[in-house]
Amino acid sequence: MKKLLLILMLACFFKANAQIENPNYDSKLAESLGGDDYGMKMYVLAILKTGSNNVEDKEKLNTLFRGHMDNITRLAKEGKLIVAGPLSKNDKNYRGIFILNVKTIEEANQLLNTDPAIKEKVFDVETFQWYGSAALPEYLKTHEKIEKKKH
Repeated sequence: MKKLLLILMLACFFKANAQIENPNYDSKLAESLGGDDYGMKMYVLAILKTGSNNVEDKEKLNTLFRGHMDNITRLAKEGKLIVAGPLSKNDKNYRGIFILNVKTIEEANQLLNTDPAIKEKVFDVETFQWYGSAALPEYLKTHEKIEKKKH
């Protein structure tokens, strides 16, 4: 009797934890965004840190930061950069993050090396593969509608 009760309890547990099909699933949208069965996909997370090159020439530094911002805009328009933004001051010297819409660290490094501030070592970068929602790129369409001022 105890075995039967244990089997019934296990069956109920597994049934309660079973995955169910999503009635709102849009296979075409999921495929267009590269989503797996969970609506997720791989990206590369890049953490920008204070680099080894302490540029003191204000004009050069401004040029590098303008190039940095222009590069962010270009990569976002190409669909390669999904998230970018600065971090508040911290004891790790982390300055900002990027989430790149690529699958490998190698692809990310190629894109990161197009940034003049990274090339000139104003920023150093740490990269990690990151598994997140395949819908992440869709927020950019909404952001454009709420962005009052452009960089």
